[in-house]
Amino acid sequence: QVQLVESGGGLVQPGGSLRLSCTASGSISSINGMGWHRQAPGKQRELVAGITSGGNTNYADSVKGRFTISRDNAKNTVYLQMNSLKPEDTAVYYCNALVAQRGSNYRSYWGQGTQVTVSS
Repeated sequence: QVQLVESGGGLVQPGGSLRLSCTASGSISSINGMGWHRQAPGKQRELVAGITSGGNTNYADSVKGRFTISRDNAKNTVYLQMNSLKPEDTAVYYCNALVAQRGSNYRSYWGQGTQVTVSS
């Protein structure tokens, strides 16, 4: 079984910063892409940022220049550094990873979500 555990959410004022972390654990053979999605109340879940195993990244237009995704392959961990936060960044942030266990194909796994609230 594979688990993704997120941390780092919270309440921050507009213009502030937060750093989210997500660590995959369990019987893991390999991890391909990892990413962060978010879902605001009444809205669909959307991709925020993604990173391949080789370090290639992509971002939603709304966060380009403010958010940075990175990963530590040795720790099976992905990070999301969020700067210049805006009220519209308020959402539950979910970690996602494509994980292969021994003898199995890659499967998509999700974390439980961490709340980010940007408010004065």
